[in-house]
Amino acid sequence: MATDNVAVIREFCAAWSALDTDRMMTYFSAEPTYHNMPGPPAVGAAAVRGTIERFLGSWQKTDWEVLNVAAAGNVVFAERIDRTDAGGKHVDLPCVGVFEMDGGKIRVWRDYFDLATYTRAMS
Repeated sequence: MATDNVAVIREFCAAWSALDTDRMMTYFSAEPTYHNMPGPPAVGAAAVRGTIERFLGSWQKTDWEVLNVAAAGNVVFAERIDRTDAGGKHVDLPCVGVFEMDGGKIRVWRDYFDLATYTRAMS
């Protein structure tokens, strides 16, 4: 696993295609927070794991294309298109993830996207 914050986030985005919750959890600090806007934040490893499991439980395939990455200190911004197949439907979802890093691990992750784009594609 990479130690440079930008490289860690690039690896993290690429790793989603494996649809493996255990693998995804290796990128997080011991007490992470994941806030998938506009819902409430998942606080703590168990809550983050549960959120990821709910996503992956309905996904057949996903590929996250990283378009742009910028970093300052311990914060990494990653503009992406998340291409996901779930329940027989497909969505290309533009997102921006903001990651606060701690020792090469994700401590806080916030994802911003248009919920209507996702809802229309999955309806």
